[in-house]
Amino acid sequence: TDLNECTSENPCTQTCVNTYGSFLCRCEPGYELEADGVNCSDMDECSFSEFLCQHECVNSPGSYYCTCPSGYNLLDDSRSCQDINECETRNFTCTPQQMCFNIPGEYKCLDPVRCEDPYIQINENRCMCPAENAGCRDQPFTILYRVMDMVSGRSVPSDIFQMQATTRYPGAYYIFQIKSGNEGREFYMR
Repeated sequence: TDLNECTSENPCTQTCVNTYGSFLCRCEPGYELEADGVNCSDMDECSFSEFLCQHECVNSPGSYYCTCPSGYNLLDDSRSCQDINECETRNFTCTPQQMCFNIPGEYKCLDPVRCEDPYIQINENRCMCPAENAGCRDQPFTILYRVMDMVSGRSVPSDIFQMQATTRYPGAYYIFQIKSGNEGREFYMR
């Protein structure tokens, strides 16, 4: 008569399977059977692949979980991270005069646009030089301010933004140039 070692002495640390004349030890998911055939040790799932989690994989007994950096939420797939838009959730410390600008993982408080003389402010991001002002003769008619974030790690060269001249003002000519911030020549126009 076969002796069921699993009920009499159960030598396995996790699951014991009785066989005719012997027994086998099995491990729960997330564990692997050690060379002694009896003990189970935790399997480090994070060491198998760097693609289990978008940001960081943390091993735990019999399993693993994913974490995201500060400023990001873990999505329902438990693997992917999504930026928290602090400006939409109103979770920022900008003054009422400043503009909240969301960037990946955080936000920045931007001071309002200030038009320098002889320009006058038309709206929150546009300055105009009135034609009747003699100081505007050789100046651009309008200056438009735009703010954008550029995510690192993008392939280059790549188009960042496009500007287009208008035919609204007959006889007008347009000059596009990078006025500042390109000392390292990272940007160019075409």
